[in-house]
Amino acid sequence: MNNIRNFAILAHIDHGKSTLADRLLEITGTIEKRKMREQVLDDMELERERGITIKMTPVRMLWKTEHSDGTINYSPLTFNEESQNLKVNSQKLSSEQSYVLNLIDTPGHIDFSYEVSRSLKAVEGALLLVDATQGVQAQTISTLQMARDARLVIIPAVNKIDSPLARIPETKKEVASLLGCSEGEILEVSGKTGAGVPELLHAVIDRVPPPTSSEPVPSSSSVPFRALIFDFQYSNHTGVIVYVRVFQGSVSREESVTLLAGKQQFKPIEVGVFTPEATCAESLSAGEIGYIVTGIKEPGVARIGDTITSVMRPLPALPGFEQPKPVVWASIYPESQDDFTELRQAIDRLRLSDSSFTYEEESVELTSNREGRAHDLALGDHDRRLARGVLASALRAARRDGEHRKRAPAALTVHGHVR
Repeated sequence: MNNIRNFAILAHIDHGKSTLADRLLEITGTIEKRKMREQVLDDMELERERGITIKMTPVRMLWKTEHSDGTINYSPLTFNEESQNLKVNSQKLSSEQSYVLNLIDTPGHIDFSYEVSRSLKAVEGALLLVDATQGVQAQTISTLQMARDARLVIIPAVNKIDSPLARIPETKKEVASLLGCSEGEILEVSGKTGAGVPELLHAVIDRVPPPTSSEPVPSSSSVPFRALIFDFQYSNHTGVIVYVRVFQGSVSREESVTLLAGKQQFKPIEVGVFTPEATCAESLSAGEIGYIVTGIKEPGVARIGDTITSVMRPLPALPGFEQPKPVVWASIYPESQDDFTELRQAIDRLRLSDSSFTYEEESVELTSNREGRAHDLALGDHDRRLARGVLASALRAARRDGEHRKRAPAALTVHGHVR
């Protein structure tokens, strides 16, 4: 595990996280230049349309340092060169020169703070990115506090230094004051041009500690498996695919595992890593970040923050799991009551890939008020959905209409009541 570095990028909305992630993938050779496109990790159409990160995206990069005459030169490790090592533990890489860098690109909006907090439990370091043209903003402070609560190593960086509007000295002073560090510790980068990105990679390797494990013996095969779910998605063919950070032992298709909060046992259909495409591997071991295909097709079973452990040798749940607390009520009506069943099915499908909202079907209560009665009769049956913010609610409505091809769009009414 000494060659693994797990880290996340934290920033306020529009401070250049996705663009910087593009350069990291390009410079490490994870994606060839001819295959690059903007916001390559934002693969949802809605993310690209709005220019924001909605769903967390992990990716595994390989990076090699070459020592020569007291200096450090950088060169990417392509997956063709190391193809055999994708199926074995990272310890087979050179302990001196080659590193596995696991990056998690996180959402920047406060509505997704719980998801971000769980992803921070999966890493040892966080890159705090601040736009040199904007300076420190609200979400910079809130995400920094989450990183501090998780006791992560924080690497500050000022982005967009190539912009003619950049206020580099002023921004570095703001960041230094916020973190209580010297300005010399703050990196200067440009996600657009790639300036400073190799130095940033070196800082990740140098400052972020490798994963630690509580395993009592060297052989991971003799240690029970335990991992944290920090995100998941749903496939019509294979069911729920959970994104995990392995803390102890290893997992493969040979051993049955269980979701502790979800109370569901399953035998993995597939395990693997993100390169950034899903790449099948023989196993995932302690310190690694990857995915497990569960085969589960029931809504509400997979939950962010849940613990997966061995059925035969179960371990206690990892700390920090919470049921998401909705703060927004959204009442959704189909344009025609004939479409109500289709609306409910679309929400059911969305629920399979997003456990952070709940919904219930409501019966209309007629009142003695003449205007109210007419309003109720016109709207008819509907679903009331509970989300954790106005943006989250609106985005999920858009995902329902776009991803599930909802023919008749719902009338979305957002109630800003805190539960």
